[in-house]
Amino acid sequence: MRSRKEKWQVAVLEILQASEKPMSAYDVLGELRNANPRIAPPTIYRTLSYLVEKGRAHRLESLNAYIACKNHKHDKSAVITICEDCGAVDEYVATDVLKVLSNVIAHSGFATLRHVIELQGVCENCGFEQTSV
Repeated sequence: MRSRKEKWQVAVLEILQASEKPMSAYDVLGELRNANPRIAPPTIYRTLSYLVEKGRAHRLESLNAYIACKNHKHDKSAVITICEDCGAVDEYVATDVLKVLSNVIAHSGFATLRHVIELQGVCENCGFEQTSV
C-alpha cells in the first residue's frame, strides 16, 4: 500500500510524462486540483523537488518548469534542447560532458549537487521552416 507521499509522486510524474511541453509547478497543481481540490502548492513543490533529486524529473532553470526524465543513465549528464519557436524539448545523454566538467572544477572545492545542461535554439523542424521561407 502506497503512502500519501508516494501517491503524489506517482501522480505528478504521470502528469509530467503525459505532457508534451514543460510544465510549471502551478500547471501540475492545476491538473491535480481537478481530483484533489484541497492540494496546496507546497505539496507540489516538495514532490517536484523529490522527483528532481531522485533523477525522475528535470527542472528547466531557464523556463522555471519541469519535464519527466526520459533517460535513466544518471551517471551521465542530461543535455536538454529547448526550441525557442515551438517550445519542443528533447533530452539527450552526454557521455563525457560530466567527466570534462568535473575535471574543470576538480580543484575548486565546488561540490556539484545536480547537473542539467540546457541549450536554447531552434529545432530541426522550425529551422527548416525558417530557411525555406
